[in-house]
Amino acid sequence: MMVTMLRNRWKPERIRYLFSERNEKGHPNAEPLAATQHAGVVPKSLLDFKTMEAVTSDLGIFKLVEPGDFVISLRSFEGGLEYSAYRGILSPAYTVLRPSANVYAGFFKHLLKSDWFVQGLAKHKKGIRDGQAVPFATLQDDYLGVPPREEQERIANFLDEKTTRIDALISEKEALLVSLNEHQYSYASHLICRGMEPGATLQTTSFPEISEIPKHWSVKRLKFLGEVRSGIAKGKDHGEKDTVHLPYLRMANVQDGYVDLTEVLEIEVGTHEVERFLLKRGDVLMNEGGDNDKLGRGTVWQGQIEPCVHQNHVFAVRLFDTSLAEWVARFTSTDAARTYFFLRSKQSTNLASINQTNVRELPIPMPPEKEREAILDEVRRSASATEQLIAHVREHIDRLREYRSSIISAAVTGQLDINAYQASGEVAVV
Repeated sequence: MMVTMLRNRWKPERIRYLFSERNEKGHPNAEPLAATQHAGVVPKSLLDFKTMEAVTSDLGIFKLVEPGDFVISLRSFEGGLEYSAYRGILSPAYTVLRPSANVYAGFFKHLLKSDWFVQGLAKHKKGIRDGQAVPFATLQDDYLGVPPREEQERIANFLDEKTTRIDALISEKEALLVSLNEHQYSYASHLICRGMEPGATLQTTSFPEISEIPKHWSVKRLKFLGEVRSGIAKGKDHGEKDTVHLPYLRMANVQDGYVDLTEVLEIEVGTHEVERFLLKRGDVLMNEGGDNDKLGRGTVWQGQIEPCVHQNHVFAVRLFDTSLAEWVARFTSTDAARTYFFLRSKQSTNLASINQTNVRELPIPMPPEKEREAILDEVRRSASATEQLIAHVREHIDRLREYRSSIISAAVTGQLDINAYQASGEVAVV
């Protein structure tokens, strides 16, 4: 691993002369650390509890990490080496590297996370899938092109300033994505629950979640619009009865506003039960559980797979009038529906769930047919326009990330003369 040509004063150095392995143990009272791809090596206390590793009772076998050290983690094959600004202890599964005197940490923080360096790690990884390690025993014999320490510092300062600006732009774009989604969600919720006429006369309803609707609208419970059907339970014992294997929808397949068919599994169904659990075009799919914002989320089944059944954690609403399918499905994504399901959900440690009765009793605002179709047309139009804006912003974010990656790789491999680059002025990227 080394650039084919080195800039003036850059020298090829074996990694073994830049870093040595630190294998100090016996510090059980030191701060437990974790190696992360997004923040480097940080105290576990700063991480969300769900991401923390289980800690063995024998902390004395953990490896000491000093500020300025680098770490080879079990994910380094895809994200590079991690830098630590903290003193603490780390799992013995990791390799801790102590930098030599001619290593400027700020420069190597960029180099050892660069795409160029990560690609070079591929030949060293051992193991399969998530357990692919990068042994220092083989990595240490690779070469890196290393500039003098003072130039390392100049390049690091340049990249720090540059990446900070790019990261700020990316954060702004990501915040814009959140705002666009929130605006579309609020706009659609308002249209479906209040209509399109700003000055419409409103009436108070007896349903707290739908406090007011236009005076000429009505509210109907879902049980009066269709049949709420439960699905087949996984692992059911069919005894000696005849069975068939059919594709079935799980909660993971039913997303907010669409069906994800990336992975569709099969389930064993008794032949006498197929008709009972079979999905039909126009059924409204609704999830039984998940995070609070996913309760009752729905979409319309368009018969993408035939035949297809559904699991008992996915409700299928078979409407008496299938022309109402999109209206009912879109209503499940409104503030009113989400509030209704949340207030009636059964909460557990990590998940919430609703039952068939909750779904049957769901109140749904009902405008006249022509007005309903006009509202749906406007919801579709605004959703399409928002999706186009979101796609444009995401494309911009991708370009910024590509630019960030390319300028780091170019600078740490000597392909970019930062003095000439700064003197010539920057090419605008936004």
